[in-house]
Amino acid sequence: MPRSLTAVVLATAYLVTPTTVASQMGSAIYEASCAECHEQAGARTPSRATLATLTPAQIVAALETGVMSDEGAALSAAERRAVADYLSTTTAAVGSSAARVGLCSGRSSVDDDEDGWHSWGASLDNRRFQPTPGFTADEIPGLTLKWAFGFQGEASAAVQPTIVGDRVFVPSGSGRIYALGLEDGCIDWTISADAGVRSALVYEDGSLFFGDYQGNAYRVDAATGQVVWKVKLEDHPAARVSGSPVLYEDRLYVPMSSLEEVFSSPATYPCCTFRGSVSALDVETGEVVWKSYTIPQEPTQRGVNSAGTPRFAPSGSAVWSPPTIDPGTRSVYVATGDSYSQPAAPTSDAIMAFDMETGAIKWVQQMTEGDAYTLACGSRDVANCPDPEGPDFDFGQPPILVPRPDGGRALVLGQKSGEAHAVDPDNEGAVLWTTRVGRGGVLGGSEWGSASDGTNLYVAISDLDFGGANPLGVGPDPTAGGGLHAISIGDGSVVWSAPPAVCGDRPRCSPAQAAPVSVVPGAVFSGAYDGVLRAYSTTDGRVLWSYDTAREFATVNGVAARGGSIDTGGPAIAHGIVLTTSGNGTWGGQRGNVLLAFGVE
Repeated sequence: MPRSLTAVVLATAYLVTPTTVASQMGSAIYEASCAECHEQAGARTPSRATLATLTPAQIVAALETGVMSDEGAALSAAERRAVADYLSTTTAAVGSSAARVGLCSGRSSVDDDEDGWHSWGASLDNRRFQPTPGFTADEIPGLTLKWAFGFQGEASAAVQPTIVGDRVFVPSGSGRIYALGLEDGCIDWTISADAGVRSALVYEDGSLFFGDYQGNAYRVDAATGQVVWKVKLEDHPAARVSGSPVLYEDRLYVPMSSLEEVFSSPATYPCCTFRGSVSALDVETGEVVWKSYTIPQEPTQRGVNSAGTPRFAPSGSAVWSPPTIDPGTRSVYVATGDSYSQPAAPTSDAIMAFDMETGAIKWVQQMTEGDAYTLACGSRDVANCPDPEGPDFDFGQPPILVPRPDGGRALVLGQKSGEAHAVDPDNEGAVLWTTRVGRGGVLGGSEWGSASDGTNLYVAISDLDFGGANPLGVGPDPTAGGGLHAISIGDGSVVWSAPPAVCGDRPRCSPAQAAPVSVVPGAVFSGAYDGVLRAYSTTDGRVLWSYDTAREFATVNGVAARGGSIDTGGPAIAHGIVLTTSGNGTWGGQRGNVLLAFGVE
């Protein structure tokens, strides 16, 4: 967001003149520097209507320390506040401590358990499988809402909770971390990270581990919330920890992603220099034991774009999801995103294996070649759109390590291409099978997480679209996307397919199922963009239970809250409780700010 002379003059006037001048400044900044990205149909940036639901403090935080900090750095504090005031239509405080209702009493320790949900994937192999949920498949139709918790001052709820004993640990989008009671949602403690948090918290031996939107990794005392250590892992301004860390033995493995494909939309941005990475940290000290880039070569200048701005390559191959740990071969597996510039890196859209001890790359299996894409490809100024433009077929989910019926092993996962894959981890990632179950696209295919019970791979399909059913600014196409598929691990055949939901006349609705799914014996839980959480039979895909979260809730902490579209965060299941966040309307859907707990009476 380059600063213009007019904006500088208005910034000075803002300090001493009426609100109308500040509004004019905010309007001028937005129209000159923001509107191109935020008013595109189907753009991967929040729409103008979505920005209006954020508080001024949230918008300022995004420009100062959050996802738009690179653009915000070109503005003064007065300019950032002006554009926030111009866009926002609400004044609620972010991270407010006003809610004093529902505080816990008399608890000073966290009890370990063997059957909680301690990480994003619930196990080192990232199966998202809970073998002992505390209820049977026959009891699932009896699930009822036990309590609802409202995230104060938030306009989105999309991070997966973590369950340990009688505690729940969950971050909010603005970076506030909550410790709650599993039975009643009472508040033990809250703390604030330096920036927004999207990764689920990982629990081990009394500590919580997570990353934030400034590339920091944290260790926090689970009983008190006290920060034990914080480590900056990446200096690139676009770097983000989006995928959850994974803990094994004495090391924490932290993936690194970025928003450079968003930052690079302006023609004046020198695209692109970020490379994805995995860092291994000493659990006790936070010291980096090794850091390995998904692209070994440093980016170098490869000419200039049509505006004369330098171009760099190779770039991209972000790691959006948690690593998968293979103790037997001492390997760390990750799946990577696309490249941001041409030539596309041979490690983009790939499954990679790293040596657990040294970080050395063992093997790479690329599933889509030549895929380079940035947000410039969908804008009026395509100077930073790679040529040729790729399809944006990232992997947004980790490979799941499972045994095969023939005695071998496989890494299985879905891709934004609309395909599901199995590769052989013991044969340098050789492809075992590929099965198409979705159309694929920029917001298509399988997005944030599949699951496996060891027999099938359960793949939910997004295929979110902004096609002919809805014009710009109204929302997603209510007739496009969705569906859940069970795929045989043995041969990749489709065992069953559950059809997408029907939106009817529900506003801002899409049947897309982009959120991670979770599986228990006999049932798969999948949240959808229509706001409904459903449980499907693992036998035939019929719906066993559903709950519409897109409504207002009375909360245990006295915060006004409602649910909406379910995306990014999946259900956590343990001790007879199913937990989900609800209210991620980033792509024109339904916003919300609630955490919901379901149980069988």
